[in-house]
Amino acid sequence: MSPATWAALLGAIGLEVAGTTLLQKSEQFSRLWPTLGMAACYLVAFYLLSLALRQMPVGIAYAIWSGLGVVAISAIGVVLFRQRLDPPAVVGLAMIVGGVVVINLFSKAVSH
Repeated sequence: MSPATWAALLGAIGLEVAGTTLLQKSEQFSRLWPTLGMAACYLVAFYLLSLALRQMPVGIAYAIWSGLGVVAISAIGVVLFRQRLDPPAVVGLAMIVGGVVVINLFSKAVSH
């Protein structure tokens, strides 16, 4: 897998997380600028994901996208929105990270 593919996927994840953060800030689309920022982030995120899918299987790309995105947005929720995670949530997030690591280290579907 080329570095450009990984860059596109990581960029897509970052923009999706930014878009989700702005979704919270949009207050159910009642605030214009967070709503427009959210839409722009999601649009570019999906474009970058489409670039990553040129070389990466969709199931693997989506597993990495969703796994890292869930962990990142959970961390943002804790820090930015003062949301709390209970111990089962933390264990579940650790399992998600473990799954992403297993996919990247051991799956033959991801070219190294």
